[in-house]
Amino acid sequence: MVGMAVRKKVGRKEWLLLGIILGSFVPDMDNVAVAVATLMKAPTEGIHRMMTHIVFFMAAIVIVFYLIGRLKKEERWSNLGLGLGLGIMFHSLLDLLIWFNGVNLFWPLGGEVNFWANTTPPVWFLKFMDPAEFLFFGLYLWALGSWVRKTSTDSSYIKTHRAWLILEAALFAIFTPLTCLMTKGFHTLFGAFYLFSLFMTFFVTIRMRKTVEAATG
Repeated sequence: MVGMAVRKKVGRKEWLLLGIILGSFVPDMDNVAVAVATLMKAPTEGIHRMMTHIVFFMAAIVIVFYLIGRLKKEERWSNLGLGLGLGIMFHSLLDLLIWFNGVNLFWPLGGEVNFWANTTPPVWFLKFMDPAEFLFFGLYLWALGSWVRKTSTDSSYIKTHRAWLILEAALFAIFTPLTCLMTKGFHTLFGAFYLFSLFMTFFVTIRMRKTVEAATG
């Protein structure tokens, strides 16, 4: 949603805005490793908010896609890489601001950044932050749908898009009370649907890239 908010600042460079929006999803894909470790009953400490949140990962993405752009002689690939790097950066900065946990921005060199080290947020707020993920997936999809109506793009996909939007609203409605009612197994169940929603929304964005591109006009 932050990527959407800056669309007027990025100009009309092909795939740049697409990269920013997609990049904002990428850091939390490290939760796949967390899920695998959980299933294997291995330690999960230190997996999340590490490799995919760091400055070096952002730089590597930008460099790799810049080289792809040069090899293919298509600037849009370089734009995509720059966008992905910016999206990852926005994600990591938002984690620092609203998630009450530190981020090892310069791992493996150390130096965790934590703005909230001496703050203890209310328990109810911490519990609400999990189902709120579904709320914001839904809000993002709703905003993407509003772009479809404004730009008259991807209209053939709008019914499928609406189904995903309804699903995210339903997940928010279901998991909000569950966060208080379930004493065991909540995070395993939540994690499964969260990862599904994360990747689903990522690929919906790719499918609706024409809408994203048209929104920069």
